[in-house]
Amino acid sequence: MSATPRISRKPDPASAEDSEPGAIPDPAPDDRSTVRSLLRLWPYVRPVRARLITACGVAIVASCLSLVIPLALKWMVDGPVADRDPGGVWLGGALLLGLGLAEAGLFGLRRWLVARPLAGVEATMRADLYRHLQRLPVSFHDRWPSGQLLSRGSTDLMLVRLFLAFPLTFLVVNGATIVVGCVILLSQEWTLGLVLLAPLLPLLVLCSMFESRYSVAARTAQDQLGDLTTVVEESVLGVRIIKGFGQHRSQARAFRALSDRLRTTELRKARLLATLWALIMSLPELAIGAALVLGTVQVADGDLSAGTLVAFLSTALALRWPVDSIGFLLALSQEAASAADRYFEVMDCPPADQAPAGADGAPAESGHSLTKADRSPAGPDPAPPHTDQAPTGTDPTPTGTDPAPGPGDAPDSTAGLRFEGVEFRYPDAPPAEPPVLRGVDLHIRPGESMALVGATGSGKTTLTALVPRLHEATGGRITVDGQDITALSRAELRAKVAVAFEEPTLFSATVGENVLMGAEGAGPEDLARALEIAQAGFVADLPQGVDTQVGEQGLSLSGGQRQRLALARAVVGRPPFLVLDDPLSALDVHTEALVEAALREVLATTTALIVAHRPSTVLLADRVALLSGGRIAAVGTHAELLRDNAEYRLLMSGDPTGDGVAGPVEPSAATPTARALPARTPDTPEDPR
Repeated sequence: MSATPRISRKPDPASAEDSEPGAIPDPAPDDRSTVRSLLRLWPYVRPVRARLITACGVAIVASCLSLVIPLALKWMVDGPVADRDPGGVWLGGALLLGLGLAEAGLFGLRRWLVARPLAGVEATMRADLYRHLQRLPVSFHDRWPSGQLLSRGSTDLMLVRLFLAFPLTFLVVNGATIVVGCVILLSQEWTLGLVLLAPLLPLLVLCSMFESRYSVAARTAQDQLGDLTTVVEESVLGVRIIKGFGQHRSQARAFRALSDRLRTTELRKARLLATLWALIMSLPELAIGAALVLGTVQVADGDLSAGTLVAFLSTALALRWPVDSIGFLLALSQEAASAADRYFEVMDCPPADQAPAGADGAPAESGHSLTKADRSPAGPDPAPPHTDQAPTGTDPTPTGTDPAPGPGDAPDSTAGLRFEGVEFRYPDAPPAEPPVLRGVDLHIRPGESMALVGATGSGKTTLTALVPRLHEATGGRITVDGQDITALSRAELRAKVAVAFEEPTLFSATVGENVLMGAEGAGPEDLARALEIAQAGFVADLPQGVDTQVGEQGLSLSGGQRQRLALARAVVGRPPFLVLDDPLSALDVHTEALVEAALREVLATTTALIVAHRPSTVLLADRVALLSGGRIAAVGTHAELLRDNAEYRLLMSGDPTGDGVAGPVEPSAATPTARALPARTPDTPEDPR
């Protein structure tokens, strides 16, 4: 994830039809409907609908019992109290106590009915979200801030569960209670009932105005909380960088800025809710006061009994909570609707096996995008670099094309790993920007190792990411042993192709568990072999050996140790195809030599594509492909390209003129490492290192 705090979120003004799949939409679209947002939860609620409906019915009965209490009071006032009958008073008191206990018991039963199933609903939604995140394209994760995804899987789902447990039930319960209470009021004294119902229309208007304004504030607060979570996570993971560069104050300022913005939004929500609640409470209170005055006059005139007035006022007071809670319940409902919107924004992004080529669910907002190291700069399509002449020797092919099939290709020219006219463009790239890769043609024969060399930003990492379909090619095709990789399921493809990245990622698990992620069913012998190939003997010195927990991101290990474990993970399953992205960059010279010697044995039995930046890594390969301008500019052996290609000489030795190159065995003196390494040809014995 990006190390830059997301200080602001700017809604994409484009319409939903014009936005990219997975783009974070406007927090308050005009066509948004709270009801529609909440109805999308129905597939998750359906399995527990019986218990929810039962709980709702129980709550309605319990709430209506509270309306029976005023009727009992009316009987007591007009009966035993007026007749001075102590026995009747005791009976009435027992009746009121029984009604109260029954109401409390029913509300307790309601909570028991909903607690377990709604916890299950939340767990199911969280599991679905996690499963879906694993299926989304890598480009989706490159561009979505981690804090936004974390908040959707934690805070937002908690809001959804709370809505299903409380506001959903009590919007129905309180609505039913208000209707029943109004019927009782009108039946007791219709004139007083009309006085109490007078604020109904103003309350409906206020609630409608509140809903539209509060929904915007609720969505903004949830998005800001996601941004704040991102900053906290990045500050924890990047604490070494922050401390190393003394940036704790700037990070603290960024955190405070986001925290202050969230605080401002929360205060705006509180003001909206306080205003609505004040009006919702004051209007009914005024109506009750007016009814009390009018009722007292009627009792004084003998038109109304004292018991009826007491029952009427008691019923009106019993309806205070259902009416007063409307604002609170609407606020929770709006927050739950916004949480559901945020949840389904991720769930609606097409997974990698359904996403169209080039549409990887990237958010449209620039604040949520990461800079791609391999992205070509914007501007006109640069022409392929000029080379002195085509490589000669065993691969006499024109510059920028794949060599003609050799003897090794005779049995099956489609075997091995083949790129045919491959193109790739990032989905959020400007229209005027040329593709990162265009017209890539390359054939890696079975059992052959091909080094991929190019300048920084030429697209090497992007090309290697296309093989295991971490990104989808936007043009052309890639085949493994003649099979188009898009025709294979990802499980089948990734069982054939193993990868090791330049930046190794380890998980909060044991050393053994991290390595064995590379192959299902691999055992202790495979683990030991992989660690030996990667020269990871340091594992034996760890406190619990292969059972040692490496900690979050593997930061308890050095960079070279993490890289060796990542390499072990790539080779543990003996994959037929191996993609290595500069896998030895973090190793010291001596360890690199040992790893290379062991790795040659692996490369002898696999088809490999190796991103290389140093001559020592290039010498692991049988042939070298030069990637330049988004195309394969030259293919040949290391010695041939040193002799015949100026750009390759520049990359390997820093001498573009070739004056310092005496021959294929003696690269330019500009780079001591390059000068010390002999060129490897098919007839050259393996480097004794």
